Amino acid sequence: MLRQALLAIAKSERAERVISSSRLTSDVVARYVASDVGAVIGELTRKGLLVTVDHLGEEVTDESQAEAAVAEYVRLLGLLPAGADVSVKLTALGLRLSRELALGHAATICREAAARDVTVTLDAEEHDTIPWLHSVHAALREDHPEVGVVVQAYLPDSLERCDGLAGARVRLCKGAYTAPGAYTRPADIDRSFVRCLKILMAGTGYPMVATHDPRLVRVAATLAVLAGRDQTGYEHQMLYGVRPDEQLRLAGQGARMRVYVPYGADWYAYLMRRLAERPRNLAFFLRSLLSRR
Repeated sequence: MLRQALLAIAKSERAERVISSSRLTSDVVARYVASDVGAVIGELTRKGLLVTVDHLGEEVTDESQAEAAVAEYVRLLGLLPAGADVSVKLTALGLRLSRELALGHAATICREAAARDVTVTLDAEEHDTIPWLHSVHAALREDHPEVGVVVQAYLPDSLERCDGLAGARVRLCKGAYTAPGAYTRPADIDRSFVRCLKILMAGTGYPMVATHDPRLVRVAATLAVLAGRDQTGYEHQMLYGVRPDEQLRLAGQGARMRVYVPYGADWYAYLMRRLAERPRNLAFFLRSLLSRR
């Protein structure tokens, strides 16, 4: 119930005004959102961590906003080292306005990224955008086979999605939205995650295991061994600010460990979804609101 409440707050304009205007939220935002993205990328890279960077923003309402998002991603690419990745939400590129508009903008980002030896991953969003997400991904792969896509294990068709993504880079996550008919019990979501992971590890693509759950991290490593994959054949992904010691531990063991780094002023919805994914982070959030540390 707490997760559902937090996801509802993420969509509340009134709650956004109250929380965003409080100067006491800065501690929380700084923990999860990079204020100086170039400096954060440099620090993580020096520690042996890979990065995927997300310019926060979604659901644009006109073409000029979508064009501005593309321009920001092109600027961002100039900050990234070879081997980095960018995470892109198609609604930020105008998906709600036109599939073709979003496809064209995503293709521009893919071309610019390829020239810098950087990959692109299309982020999953609200459930009604998922068919368009996979349609755009399939179209992009014709010219940009390295473009990745996110599959959310909480959706009941996630197994079919994974089965149909042979040869693709796939980021598997639990999911941070709501959807009709979706799994809501943590145990059901975890079971779906493992079923999807088995398909991806046994397949011909490149699995990106996006979870902070210690048990699922161990399951991923075991399934990789059973599938004959070495540590270059898949990667772990975790959020900036979440389990940083574990990120360093995995990287120190030779695993490919990629940190999802968000930046930008439009942080509210992102932060609320992160709290919904890990409700125990709410205690940290409340302490920051109620104290002046």
